[in-house]
Amino acid sequence: MITKTYRAKLARPLEGGEGALFASGSLLLEGEERPLAPATLEVVTPTEALLHVTEGRYHQVRRMFAAAGNHVEELHRERLGGLSLPDDLLPGQWRLLAPQEIARIFEKEAA
Repeated sequence: MITKTYRAKLARPLEGGEGALFASGSLLLEGEERPLAPATLEVVTPTEALLHVTEGRYHQVRRMFAAAGNHVEELHRERLGGLSLPDDLLPGQWRLLAPQEIARIFEKEAA
């Protein structure tokens, strides 16, 4: 499974139970019939967190925080598998990945 890491800046401070909720594997998003796979929350500041997910459902990270009673104001995908995404691209820009970068996506991730 490829883990995707997102940095979320939130409208309100985290309450403390979000990590357990996201890790439970029982969070059911509105309009869905199957709960989300467990995700890992890493608190950076009271209003900023890293979320590590293995699924890629429609607006998943925003919907997860909404289910926990918060609103994502800014969202940035920082990592895809073993590949850290570059900071030098502006929103909407893209570039082709080198073969070694593509390989890093599928490398076994450190625990």
